[in-house]
Amino acid sequence: MSRGGGAGPAAVRDGVRHRAVGLRLGPVSWRVRWRPLALVVAGLAALAVVGGVAVGLGDVPIGLGRVFDVLLGGGTRGQRFIVLDLRLPRVLTGVCVGAAFGVAGAVFQAIARNPLASPDVLGVSGGAAVGAVLLITFAGSFGAVGGSLSGVGVPLAALAGGLVAGLLVHGLAWRRGIEGFRLVLVGIGVAAVAVNVTSYLLTVGDVDDAARAMTWLTGSLNGRGWEHVVPVAAALAVLLPVALVGSRSLGALQLDDDTVRGLGVRLDRARGGLLLLAVVLASLATAAAGPVAFVALVSPQVALRLAGTATPPLMGSAVVGALLVVASDLVTRVAFGGVELPVGVVTAVLGAPYLMYLLVRGRREARV
Repeated sequence: MSRGGGAGPAAVRDGVRHRAVGLRLGPVSWRVRWRPLALVVAGLAALAVVGGVAVGLGDVPIGLGRVFDVLLGGGTRGQRFIVLDLRLPRVLTGVCVGAAFGVAGAVFQAIARNPLASPDVLGVSGGAAVGAVLLITFAGSFGAVGGSLSGVGVPLAALAGGLVAGLLVHGLAWRRGIEGFRLVLVGIGVAAVAVNVTSYLLTVGDVDDAARAMTWLTGSLNGRGWEHVVPVAAALAVLLPVALVGSRSLGALQLDDDTVRGLGVRLDRARGGLLLLAVVLASLATAAAGPVAFVALVSPQVALRLAGTATPPLMGSAVVGALLVVASDLVTRVAFGGVELPVGVVTAVLGAPYLMYLLVRGRREARV
């Protein structure tokens, strides 16, 4: 339902009027709703402040104003080294990882029509972890060549593991189409298998490599450099615009399959392409920082409620995910004195209660 006038048409949903404006660029036109746009703008502003504080925090404190001065080309040589070489890559890794998980979770939840669908619940993050841990724990057996392979090949190994898990979930859940509840159940089973395979790899690998893998499996941004930023940032630069173009298909996929086909959407192709996109983003994010728990589950649902949209907004989910990871990493650095916990511990503490809330709410809705 829409109505013209004022700044643009207004959609009425759940008794609330949502203003939107139509934009046109040549033959391409689209509608921009103010609440999702406000969410992105406010989220980016908050992310800039939290990220600036995180960059300035450390053994050599640097004020927020000085941090932005360094980013604009000022500051002393020592400050530029600390900010650009030591601290900024860690924060940018958190931004890219959170954004990738947020978008992946939004796509999975929209396709499955289920708020429980996310890469960690569906086994994609677990499959990516199997591939990465396999390389991390056994690369040391091949000396210097293996160490080099571990640094370069972890993103590729995680991507391969995530793709295998995603294809396995899709294949086992397919019954003349994808039904959200069946997809979640199959994904939980695949995730359980992946966890057990990972545990087995840790027991048979080298002790030092296994310890390094265990820290990575918790989800950590410690020691992250530009080599961790580049793969995820490149994937976001390519795949996020593709996902935004496909956002119209995500909206249509909320309807039943016959209605979607009646609207002219090539259902299987749209669903398969979007699933592949989400698997790639989740796998590369897992390779960069480990399977950071619950970010992909919580971020789309938070963005959905703040934006007031029918499906999780992709840009809003990306911004909320990035802010969640960077803020959680900042908490791990300031809240426990000299002890620095992996970022995945904080996100798990925040996300586990929300998962229980979703389960309880789903059970109550099923009784109605």
